[in-house]
Amino acid sequence: MPATRCDQSPVWAALQAHFQAQGAAFDVRQAFAQEPHRFEQWSLQAPEVFADLSKNRIDAQAMALLLDLARDLGLESQRDAMLRGEAINVTEGRAVLHTALRAPVGEWPFNDQVHAALERMLAFAESVRDVERSGFSDVVHIGIGGSDLGPAMVVQALHSVAHPRLKLHFVSNVDGHDLAAVLRDLDPARTLFVIASKTFTTQETLANAEAAKAWFLAQGGMDVARHFVATSSNTEAAAAFGIQTTFGFWDWVGGRYSLWSVIGLPIAIAIGPKHFKALLAGAHAMDEHFARTPLEGNLPVLLGLLDVWYRNFHGFASRSIAPYHQGLRRLPAYQQQLEMESNGKQVDRVGESLPYSTSPVVWGEAGTNGQHAYFQMLHQGTDVIPVEFIAVKTPDFGAHVEGALAERLHDQHRKLLANCLAQSQALLQGKRFEDALAEQAPTASKTLDAAILARHRTFAGNRPSTTLLLECLSPRSLGALIALYEHRVFVSGAVWGINSFDQWGVELGKALCNSLLPRLDSGDVQGLDGSTAGLMGRLRT
Repeated sequence: MPATRCDQSPVWAALQAHFQAQGAAFDVRQAFAQEPHRFEQWSLQAPEVFADLSKNRIDAQAMALLLDLARDLGLESQRDAMLRGEAINVTEGRAVLHTALRAPVGEWPFNDQVHAALERMLAFAESVRDVERSGFSDVVHIGIGGSDLGPAMVVQALHSVAHPRLKLHFVSNVDGHDLAAVLRDLDPARTLFVIASKTFTTQETLANAEAAKAWFLAQGGMDVARHFVATSSNTEAAAAFGIQTTFGFWDWVGGRYSLWSVIGLPIAIAIGPKHFKALLAGAHAMDEHFARTPLEGNLPVLLGLLDVWYRNFHGFASRSIAPYHQGLRRLPAYQQQLEMESNGKQVDRVGESLPYSTSPVVWGEAGTNGQHAYFQMLHQGTDVIPVEFIAVKTPDFGAHVEGALAERLHDQHRKLLANCLAQSQALLQGKRFEDALAEQAPTASKTLDAAILARHRTFAGNRPSTTLLLECLSPRSLGALIALYEHRVFVSGAVWGINSFDQWGVELGKALCNSLLPRLDSGDVQGLDGSTAGLMGRLRT
């Protein structure tokens, strides 16, 4: 790991000087007027993903300095150390090798073990997909966090290639309303439960698993071993539960990077081995791009450095994700964990407090729904929030959509894409007071002073956005997109000098919950703060 922290590099000071001199007042509209080829210069094709960075508040000098900073901090050597399997997760003494999970047969760390586990998992998935022989119609996946968000997001995104006769359900919340709603319409004789917990000790997951087993037995279920399987490294605990089929994985597989492992069992069941391998292949193609492409043309590197530029120089505290594809509606939630759990840190790798900000708040909603919910703030709010648009050129509505319906849905997809382009254009261009004053707004008050109305209808513009474009939403392109985000998070974390692969903030809440749980029964509030004690009293009366 590098000895120099980013704020101690002379390039950091140069970036601050450039920001004060030019970056703070940079207007993208003027840049387009002065740079006829800005789109070509600020867009690039990575595996399966085309990226347009031209609408961002950044110039060539700022990016050159950011690349100098990356080199000064040894970004390439940090990347290579991760790919070699060095223990870069320093606080837990672990390697970080999610890239090994999608590597083809060859010279990669743990390659034999990875492919043996993959083939065993895919064979089981195929047996479940043979519904005539397996007898299953529904699969309930029980997990939480990385064991849930990734698989749930991918299954939702790839519904067009999913098994037509198998329904996948995902339960994560310890709130019983989550599980109860799923179980309501299920037939226990035709239901398979997948319990996903690396240690088989996760409180929420085990609570839901025990409740599911109680329901199964109460409904006349007779064979727990056939209807419950586990993705876990704790085979003994799974066996004590009654599970005989367990798919294990390794401590170098982090939860939020685990969908590529046996945690992806529900994905494999939904889309089948062929498509699951395509998902892995797309991710591996992005891995190769990240590992081998020079920094200037390396999309994860450029996005990660842009994140640093916005967070630490412009001071933008959040980023909105706007996927214009209904299948990607859970992508913002997935990215929240990937980025905020990874880079939401306040100390560097050696435990020193950081004098600069790290992870932004990541949030969003699928387009066009988001336009009618929060885009008002993006356009006219007091905070500047960079937006990331994700568009898919060619839709796939499934083989069942044909004829007149297919024509209408393809026309709707054109409207979807036009909305996506219009929103990024509006954020860039804004609307001048003079233009608003000259317009006639049909819904505006007829008695309000025209100048006052025009001020309400003025948009500042110059609000930055990135657009990522996929040719289609396929297993391969989705794999590449997810891997792109993983490596982007690594890049910004490496620049900030933090450990992006632990999550101690999650552990504190778990420990306190375990200590409070018996107090809800006993009523013992000794030693608690006044608020917690008062709330506990209200809950017990």
